[in-house]
Amino acid sequence: MIVAESSEMRTMEDITASCGIPMSSLMEKAGQGVAELAGRLIKEKQLKNICIVCGTGNNGGDGFVTARLLCEQCGVCVILADGFPKTELAQTNFSILPPSVEVHEFSEHIYESIEKLKQADMIIDAVYGIGFHNALKPNVGELIGYCNENKHAVKIAVDVPSGILCDSGSIITTCFHADYTVSFTALKPLHVLYPSMDFCGELSVVDVGIPKNIFDNCNYIMKTTDEFIQQNPIRPRRKSAHKGTNGTLLAVCGSYGMAGAAMLAGEAALRTGVGLLKMAVPRSVYPIVAQKLTEAVFMPLEQTTDGKINFKEYNRILFESVESASAILIGCGMGINDGLKQMMSMLVENSTKPMVIDADGLNCLCGNIDILRRAAAPIIITPHPGEMAKLINSDIQTIQAYRYDVAKDFAQEYRVTVVLKGADTIIATPEGKVYVNLTGNNGMAKGGSGDVLAGMMSSLLAQGLSTEKAAAYAVYYHGIAGDKCAEKLSVRTMLPSDLIKEIDF
Repeated sequence: MIVAESSEMRTMEDITASCGIPMSSLMEKAGQGVAELAGRLIKEKQLKNICIVCGTGNNGGDGFVTARLLCEQCGVCVILADGFPKTELAQTNFSILPPSVEVHEFSEHIYESIEKLKQADMIIDAVYGIGFHNALKPNVGELIGYCNENKHAVKIAVDVPSGILCDSGSIITTCFHADYTVSFTALKPLHVLYPSMDFCGELSVVDVGIPKNIFDNCNYIMKTTDEFIQQNPIRPRRKSAHKGTNGTLLAVCGSYGMAGAAMLAGEAALRTGVGLLKMAVPRSVYPIVAQKLTEAVFMPLEQTTDGKINFKEYNRILFESVESASAILIGCGMGINDGLKQMMSMLVENSTKPMVIDADGLNCLCGNIDILRRAAAPIIITPHPGEMAKLINSDIQTIQAYRYDVAKDFAQEYRVTVVLKGADTIIATPEGKVYVNLTGNNGMAKGGSGDVLAGMMSSLLAQGLSTEKAAAYAVYYHGIAGDKCAEKLSVRTMLPSDLIKEIDF
């Protein structure tokens, strides 16, 4: 799937109309798509009373089409949120509503409308679409509030949960809280950005009839990782492959008290298929990690008094990275001190092997991120919002509000691939490409999940994948593993170590 902004959606619609395809046809198919989802839920959940809240524009017109198509399945009430329809298409579809569809104009029938919303088994929001660009009018905000107060109703948003700005995902006052959102033609930025993603529920995309040649030539801002993977398959291994041809990963991880991070990253790397894993860990961590990672080879390193890798080992690490590794992972559970900060900068500048920098590796670069401009090899960084905020001297709220821009700008400015983690992880490349991942769930929001991801990503990098490909594949299949865990266990009880058992691609 692609993610397209509102201006590009309008451009596609205008070109479609100029090709002789009437907008009424697109509206009909949009309403059919919503009605198909609603009809399935009505049947599954045995729902009886539906309220469709409609605006005055074409989003309201989509709602009128939906009402017409559903009225034979159950009782349908249309509530006009802000008066009668104003666009020609919406007026046409309003005029052909069957007599069985009950209609209430909210400002004229406030109490009746509120009562209908309270009794509804399903509420469909068709008030505002991609053109919404301001705060909700007070009366519409009040109506949306009544919709949200009904906690037992299934809630569906038509293209956009009303109250959300399409291109930024911003919410100025309030918005409709959807369980499902049916998007037309493509996903929109609000579906994958904060804070709006929390109010979209389960996403689906409906083809409303924009011709393929128009769609294929549109200017989108993001692709989903599954789309990228479908278009860029991994080459199968040769029959004659051996551990040498399957890559060697040097993982510089762990510190006293943080052996688990090294174990999770190492085991994930092995499970993802690297031919040889070399674990460079402090001596105090070695006996703990070695018991778990029986397939790895180890470089026990001299350590500081507090159990972190001693800077004196830099030359040994650099030698191993240049002479024997095909990729490097650094940072998982490594800790921070002045020596490690110096070592990180020197490795970035001098190692000629592609590198994944995670966790404390990133924290060691804070205050010296310009070193990334002088990197000797391709780099992937994997910050969570807090780490990203430290890197650019910002705050988490700003990072979350501008995830797309932050990741894209940083990737292009510092010539690295950025994996900005979180729900709907963003991947940005130095060339300006941006991908969003839709797999995974909130059960993965536990300490250690990032170590698993870093291990997977660096393993793929060691096996010869580009930074772009390694990032997209790792993030996608990391999420798939999380979804399998949630299905077998639950989002509450699943653990990061469970993810490793479900890695499969």
